[in-house]
Amino acid sequence: MDEQGGKNPWNRPVAIFLAAITAVIIIMVAISVVQNKPLHQKYKYGIVLDAGSSHTSVFIYEWPAEKENNTGMVRQKHTCNVKGKGISSYSANPQGAGASLQECMEEAMQKIPAHRHPETPVYLGATAGMRLLRMEDEKASDKVLDSVAQSLKSYPFSYRGARIISGQEEGAFGWITVNYLSENLRKPTGTLGALDLGGASTQITFIPQQKIESTNNSIDFRLYGNDYHLYTHSFLCYGKDQALKISMGKILESAIEAYKTGPTELRDPCFHPGYNDSKTVSSFFNSPCVEKVKLPNENFFHMGLGNWSQCQQSIRTIFNTGICPYTRCSFNGVFQPSVYGDFGAFSAFFFVMDFLNLTSGTLTTTKQKLEAYCSTPWNKIVENHPQINKKYLSEYCFSATYILTLLEDGYKFTSDNWKDIRFIKKIGDSDAGWTLGYMLNLTNMIPAEAPDTPLMPYGGYVTFMILFLLLILLLLFLVCFYFHRSNRTAQKDII
Repeated sequence: MDEQGGKNPWNRPVAIFLAAITAVIIIMVAISVVQNKPLHQKYKYGIVLDAGSSHTSVFIYEWPAEKENNTGMVRQKHTCNVKGKGISSYSANPQGAGASLQECMEEAMQKIPAHRHPETPVYLGATAGMRLLRMEDEKASDKVLDSVAQSLKSYPFSYRGARIISGQEEGAFGWITVNYLSENLRKPTGTLGALDLGGASTQITFIPQQKIESTNNSIDFRLYGNDYHLYTHSFLCYGKDQALKISMGKILESAIEAYKTGPTELRDPCFHPGYNDSKTVSSFFNSPCVEKVKLPNENFFHMGLGNWSQCQQSIRTIFNTGICPYTRCSFNGVFQPSVYGDFGAFSAFFFVMDFLNLTSGTLTTTKQKLEAYCSTPWNKIVENHPQINKKYLSEYCFSATYILTLLEDGYKFTSDNWKDIRFIKKIGDSDAGWTLGYMLNLTNMIPAEAPDTPLMPYGGYVTFMILFLLLILLLLFLVCFYFHRSNRTAQKDII
């Protein structure tokens, strides 16, 4: 006790000091936690129209407004399939192409908040169907594109263009999509090759382990600070619908040579036994992919045999594997390095193989199952699938056999690496395909250099602050303890 009344002169200042420091620390931690607490998420949107050969699909994407450049942030919000055929089918009625988009675009207006409409980019990419129309009638293709452009401009979104994309772009953007969604672009674990199959073309894209001998098949990207040197090629006319026309055209030509006139019936090993339908010759020679011939008989009966081995032999005739000006080729004299790594096979690759339950298993078992399916009588197939359109149902045997032949004889997959092919529709909530990669590229949402990242994640930051608080409290405790001991020593000295 002191001489004036026995009170420790240090107690009051120390108490005030401790209270002030503690209050400051609590306020600082509270502000930090509130400041870093995730707020109600705000989103931005983008729209891409995939104008394919058989149909058009409208994809709506969304991403957090404040995190545009972080991988894996963009996701597919909604998809709308336009009713009717692809826009290339409107060559004789161009205005109908633009009008066909109305229902899906109005749906997009409902799905995207109105205040975001003016800043939402809209892109239309037309693929192989329009490439073929441009080859056949450039003026007609221009009119169709102008029609869809005028239609898209009438909506309150930010119109960014409608154009025919190249096969190389389609393949490359498909590769970007599957690797972006798989979050491979910022991992050192490798990438996924991309296999795409549409109605009029097919694409293969991957990172090869050998030199690319053809500059036409090379494309380079720098994404998130990593350089990618890709092999890519698109085969126009080798989508499943055009491949059927080419194959049927060859069978018809052989029949013409045998009959010396137009055939009245055509026996086809790629269609089920018992299948019989009246068809026109012109329906198979109405494409730039098939060389036109004049026939005296326009109509014929298309009859199925259901012989899978003969079907595959017939399909093999549409691939020219006899010429190769490079060290190795796929088919038709096109350079292709050895396939390497895992592949994602999407679009018609998935839809056909999934329908037939052939997305897993070895190459040998896949062939065995397909052989059994193709030999199933047509009436049994219809009975098993009453809801499926008979035209599409009748073509599954051909389409699946074509897929196997394309992958094995065309792209040179073997029984050893067949397991490396994953038939996929979606990755997460987003469809595998070229549209997401197309939008990411045009909006520069994948930077060339890796984006800056915080020193620690939000959870780590909070943990760090708590530990910092405990450390301060420990320090204050030691200070108190020190003053307490000092006071006791002072009291002893006075006594």
